[in-house]
This record gives sequence, structure tokens and C-alpha cells, in this order.
Amino acid sequence: MTDRYAEFPSLRFDRLDDGVLEIVLDGPGLNAVSHDGHRDLADVWLAVDKDPETRVALIRGEGKGFSAGGSFELLHDLTTDYAVRTRVMREARDIVYNVINCSKPIVSSIHGPAVGAGLVVAMLADVSVAAKTARIIDGHTKIGVAAGDHAAICWPLLCGMAKAKYYLLTNANLSGEEAERIGLVSMCAEDDQVLDTAREVARTLAAGAQSALRWTKWSLNNWYRMMGPTFDASVAIEFYGFGGPDAAEGLAATRDRRDATFTGPTSE
Repeated sequence: MTDRYAEFPSLRFDRLDDGVLEIVLDGPGLNAVSHDGHRDLADVWLAVDKDPETRVALIRGEGKGFSAGGSFELLHDLTTDYAVRTRVMREARDIVYNVINCSKPIVSSIHGPAVGAGLVVAMLADVSVAAKTARIIDGHTKIGVAAGDHAAICWPLLCGMAKAKYYLLTNANLSGEEAERIGLVSMCAEDDQVLDTAREVARTLAAGAQSALRWTKWSLNNWYRMMGPTFDASVAIEFYGFGGPDAAEGLAATRDRRDATFTGPTSE
């Protein structure tokens, strides 16, 4: 791999044939997103966009899952450090807009848990391929903050407001099979075939007329851009919540594997 991607050490890169770049989440804690990983997920799409060797990007997780979401260290620092909260809020915005504005088609291969920060790219990919037993969980309200990141910009468009509200408010587990049924992901595959299916889709896109595909993506993503003010508000509210008592309790409960007891203000 060229030095083009050397500045993203938390990610692994493999070049497949026919102009497909495979981006791999490969880290501890079921590919939990660390401080560096969050930054890399925000900025890597700018490099992909400018990479003349890449026609299509495919993102996947190594091991038993796509991603467990933000690491405990990252989440702890969000609840205790204003400077970190400010920086990560900007990165959360950039992850979403940089995926949307990347000219190259993006395919996601989703297996096992797909949660929080890692889920953003999985859902915003132009074609999302989920294993039948994948476990899609937004996770925000479970730890005491509003569902920011990507949810407000795309879930209602993908699966409708009723389903979006149900899964974002309750954090009920959403299997890959059910996600396909409600329209949250593009397609579903058997667990042992999900990566091969995603690679086949990526190769099909890489063999297509690139200008036609890229302008089609750009045009369709205007639906997301129209939701920009809603998304911006959701990110601001989410990160405001990270400074409150419910986020601290939600994180502690998750770490201790117990039910949270939320005591934050209820007068909003």
C-alpha cells in the first residue's frame, strides 16, 4: 500500500483487483473505535476521494464483528474533557459528510455487532450488505445521549420514521435479516457469504462507468444534504449530552454490565 494511507494507522488497507480498495477495521474490543480510529474514520474518505487507483471502497470489520462502537477510553474522555468533546464532535460531523461527499462508491460488509461510531459508515455506505445474524444497534440512548452521528440524517429515509424511532429510542437489536426487510440495508447474505457478496458488488461497481456512477451517487445524496440542518442539530444535542450525568451513568453501567439508573433533568 502506498504512503497515501500511511496517516491512517488504525485502519488496514488491502488493494483487491479492478480498483477496489478494502478498508478494514482491525483492533481490540471487537474493533472498538479509539481516539485515533475516530479521526481516521473521519479523514480517510478525503484520501479515497483523491486516490486515482481506487474506483470503489469496501469497508469491513476483522474478526467477530464490524465494530463495537466507541472505545471505553474515548467515551470516558467525552464525558470528562471539554476539549476532547469539541474535537470528537467535529470528527463525528466529518465522518458523515465526508462519506456522503466522497465521489467514489462505498460498499459495507456488516457482520456481528455494528454499533455507534462504527455503524455510521456501515449505514451511510452506498451499498450495505449485512449478514443475516448481524446485530445492528445505534446505542446512543442506551448510554444516555441523543442519537446523533448519522441516525437523524439517514434512518428515516432508509426505513421510515416509525421504524427509525422504534429502534433508535429502544436500542432493540436489529438483525441483518430484519434490517433488509425494513430497508435499512441494501441486501442481506448468509453469514459465511457476506464478505464475498460485498466484494462482488464492489467489483461490479468498479467495472461500471465511473463518471455515471459518481454523479448518480452525488445526485442521490442530495436527499441526505437536505437533512443537513437536522443532522447538525442532532450532533450538537448528542455532544451536549456527553457533558451530563446520564452519559456518565450510562457509560459506567455499560462498563459494569448492569442496568443504568438515569437521573438527569427531565424538563426539556
